[in-house]
Amino acid sequence: MIAMTTKAPKLPKDKVWLGVTPTLWWNDDFLTIDIGIPFGQCVSEMALAGFKGCSVGHKYPTDPKVLQAALRLRDLRVSEPWVSTYFTIEAMKQQTIDKVGAQLDFMEQFEAGWDDPRRADLVVAEFGHAVNPLPVALFPNCPVFDNAQWQALAEGLNEIGLLAKNRGRKLCYHHHLGTGVMRSESVDRLMALTDPDVVHLLLDTAHLAAAGGDPIALAKKHASRIKHVHLKNMREKVVKEVHAKGWSFEQGIEAGIFTVPGDPDGSINSYPELIDILAGAKFEGWLVVEAEQDPAKANPLKYAKIASDYLHHLLGW
Repeated sequence: MIAMTTKAPKLPKDKVWLGVTPTLWWNDDFLTIDIGIPFGQCVSEMALAGFKGCSVGHKYPTDPKVLQAALRLRDLRVSEPWVSTYFTIEAMKQQTIDKVGAQLDFMEQFEAGWDDPRRADLVVAEFGHAVNPLPVALFPNCPVFDNAQWQALAEGLNEIGLLAKNRGRKLCYHHHLGTGVMRSESVDRLMALTDPDVVHLLLDTAHLAAAGGDPIALAKKHASRIKHVHLKNMREKVVKEVHAKGWSFEQGIEAGIFTVPGDPDGSINSYPELIDILAGAKFEGWLVVEAEQDPAKANPLKYAKIASDYLHHLLGW
């Protein structure tokens, strides 16, 4: 069972916000993992569970004014638009930069006229050569970048990081299962190659743990670079099955590889220590619950409330 704490970490409620992704309600990568929950129900349940922000899912309105009205009604903000980068594929570099520009434009339009400190960060992950979208064994087929690919990735991230900074936005890199930046050593290399002024780290607790890493050790090493956090839990027994049975990322999700903080079935119990590390680094920004689960097997509102209750208790809010 995940340990609780009575110590209130010093994360200011007016500068740190709890968000949640719609992947509890449907999956944005694998569209068959969906029981038909509409956008309105999803965001209403997010607000009902006590969250203040959310990432953008494929069922969201594409008109920024319509989206603002829907979220404002529920006192929700966008915590993060997502861009999959492809800097390790030279022919896709400009396409990636254009997509970043489009997302920055969208967020400026979404936030227009809304005076609120809860601004969105730009979240990216390198999907060049990634296997997580494919029906292949996840762990044996993960890409390994050569030196030229690492250099191309770092240069591309520095370029779009500067674009984001110049428009008042933080670019946060999300290490991800099935990609070339998955394990702790690859995160270390990315941090060493990129400009700390424009490329920040999104720490995802479960993606790192499932890849064999230690989220606490990584958090201590890169505390000053962490500007966005995905608080995700994992089920160790499912991770072992993914390895043993050669499952794909999609099969792992369907089997329940991920869950939320506060779920007794989860294997990560270091959230109190992580919050203390973030407090020591004077973290400000989004703490986002993410758990790609099949809503037919895991009631989204139930799990959203489990996570929200646990984290509000942990944070002393």
